[in-house]
Amino acid sequence: MEIKFLDLLQINHQYRKELKEAFERVLDSGWFILGKEVREFEKQFARYCGSRHCVGVANGLDALILIIRAYKELGVFKDGDEIIVPSNTFIATILAISANNLQPVFVEPEINSFNIDPSKIEQKISRKTKAILAVHLYGQLAPMPELVAIGRKYNLKVIEDAAQAHGAELNGRKAGNWGDAAGFSFYPGKNLGALGDAGGVTTSSEELAEIIRSLGNYGSFHKYENLYKGVNSRLDEVQAAILNVKLAYLDREIEARRAIASRYLTEIRNKNIALPEVKVREAHVWHLFVVRVKNRGSFQAYLENKGIQTVNHYPIPPHHQQAYKELSNQSFPISELLHKEVVSLPIYPTLKETEIDYLLEVINAF
Repeated sequence: MEIKFLDLLQINHQYRKELKEAFERVLDSGWFILGKEVREFEKQFARYCGSRHCVGVANGLDALILIIRAYKELGVFKDGDEIIVPSNTFIATILAISANNLQPVFVEPEINSFNIDPSKIEQKISRKTKAILAVHLYGQLAPMPELVAIGRKYNLKVIEDAAQAHGAELNGRKAGNWGDAAGFSFYPGKNLGALGDAGGVTTSSEELAEIIRSLGNYGSFHKYENLYKGVNSRLDEVQAAILNVKLAYLDREIEARRAIASRYLTEIRNKNIALPEVKVREAHVWHLFVVRVKNRGSFQAYLENKGIQTVNHYPIPPHHQQAYKELSNQSFPISELLHKEVVSLPIYPTLKETEIDYLLEVINAF
């Protein structure tokens, strides 16, 4: 049996008829940039997250960059300020900080949840600290009540990197509605994925939303009038139409992911494999199912030989990347251990029960 790590063909084929209709609707409208499909998706996704505003942008990295840039335009941040961020995250989180000439200050994660450890944050706060950038890694909400409390205590902005956590919820509040602003990616492999690059920002600040919208449109509110030195980062009308279709099925797909994760958590009994910690069921949407295996190379080779694809998210921690060689003298042993041991198993809504049975049989026999 061959099992892909992720089968986007199967996932999107479920909605083939509606997706084709959405594309044709845009094609027949003759309007391809900043039209009604974008406006409709912004309205629906803001409502879904519980925030007042959503601004569509070109991708998830731009979403984070533009949030930080907007705060600079408001005078909240300035060059050289510091943003606290998990040491265990995808590089885009860090790129958004450095792209704005601010400094990342790393905090180690909790080893079993993979998310930032709130007990280690306050010792990293300095007079230059202006924000906490929380990452909902692999689909599980970061410890937002604690992070929001720290933010209030020290007058820090709280920004969510929600790129992997569409629909994650705690105490009735969804990802994208905990911090002052949140950046989302709609990259095709995300739980809510477009058919190309796409992203968005959610916030309940009208002022922040308007500045982000302007910054992503060449710094302009009105055509040919440029208030800021902006960029071109706009959600495409076609991708918005695709997302309008798929948003309606997001909760159903999340429940399918949770059902698979539940089987993994209860039926993987191999002592060589450390399973992830789930703090609250609703707070995890299982964008990825990540385990830890000491002999990772042997494990992945074994699975590959059995026809099962896996991925490492992520093999090199940010402070060991060549792009950030100035940070290479820092030590984050928990993150470094995670990056040596983590393996992502297949988890997507169209996995069949027979495939899950096979996965479990093979994994338990390792």
